[in-house]
Amino acid sequence: MTDSIMSKAATMEIPINSNGDTGTLPEDDSLEQAAKVQWSLDEKDLQQVMVSGPNLNETSIVSGGYGGTADGIIPTSSIKGPAVHYNAEFNKGIPVTGLGSNMHHSSSSSSMTAEETTRGVAVEKLETMRKWGLNTYKCTKQMISERFGRGSRTVDLELEAQIEVLRDTKRKYETVLRLARALTNHFYNMVQTQHALGDTFADLSQKSPELRDEFGYNAETQKLLCKNGETLLGAINFFVSSINTLVNKTMEDTLMTIKLYENARLEFDAYRTDLEELSMGPRDAVTMARIDAAQQQYQVQKEKYERLRSDVTIKLKFLEENKVKVMHKQLLLFHNAISAYFAGNQQQLEQTLKQFNIKLKPPGADKPSWLEEQ
Repeated sequence: MTDSIMSKAATMEIPINSNGDTGTLPEDDSLEQAAKVQWSLDEKDLQQVMVSGPNLNETSIVSGGYGGTADGIIPTSSIKGPAVHYNAEFNKGIPVTGLGSNMHHSSSSSSMTAEETTRGVAVEKLETMRKWGLNTYKCTKQMISERFGRGSRTVDLELEAQIEVLRDTKRKYETVLRLARALTNHFYNMVQTQHALGDTFADLSQKSPELRDEFGYNAETQKLLCKNGETLLGAINFFVSSINTLVNKTMEDTLMTIKLYENARLEFDAYRTDLEELSMGPRDAVTMARIDAAQQQYQVQKEKYERLRSDVTIKLKFLEENKVKVMHKQLLLFHNAISAYFAGNQQQLEQTLKQFNIKLKPPGADKPSWLEEQ
């Protein structure tokens, strides 16, 4: 009945009056009621669909309008495509495919990989800290035992004597270096004073005609002393530079190797004492495993100790040879330069600098040029 009423309403003509308004039809009431009935039926059907959630494979899509034939019905079971999930809104759906699950799987696997990597780094750091703490504990225990006289230590008498001689030599050379630097500073101030005094004498010789010759002689003498003093300063600076290299670089490098050797000796004695204590205990399975591990650590520390002891012996030998060679040259330079300066022998002083290949910088060489200042 509803279909016949709707088809009739679709084919009915609507008269228009002269004012363009629709006329009143006798069947308007029946059509309006039919439309309300149809709308109520559609609302009921929609509520049933929303409540019961029918299977889409059992529904059909109708092509055409009201009064269409059954040929326009397409069963949805023949449609292939992604499933659609309907939400609470009217006639709206969100397609759900396998893409989200793949993305979730890849993100979870990547997060698991990152977590495993972080966990591995943390375990490695924890193991390193554990080994460092155990080694520090053993070395501290050994050092305290040695200081209180309860523990034994490995001693190389000949090597220990050479190390002590080196430390004493370094202290004495540091004293020579400190005094030589003080002499350089004082002598530099004296040369600057002589230079200023010579300029003053030269100025007075121009302004005092009655004492021109006397001021002139003294001005020339101070200038000559200033020149020789600058030459001697060059020799002393070279002496100071060589002693500084010997003390603060060559000797310091050897002492750093000696420090590593002493640390290796302490670790070697600590692991040796640990192995001896385990060897005197019971010989069960757990103790034997600990003894084997301690024996391996002992061998590692022993090899390290012997290697560093060999390095220290070689460096002490080369240091002694280098020290004799350097000091022989520098002491000869210092003696000849000082003697020539105070003897007033300018030629011998200059010859001494040439003999040791010392080149003096011209006055003002350290200052930047006018273009560099700009």
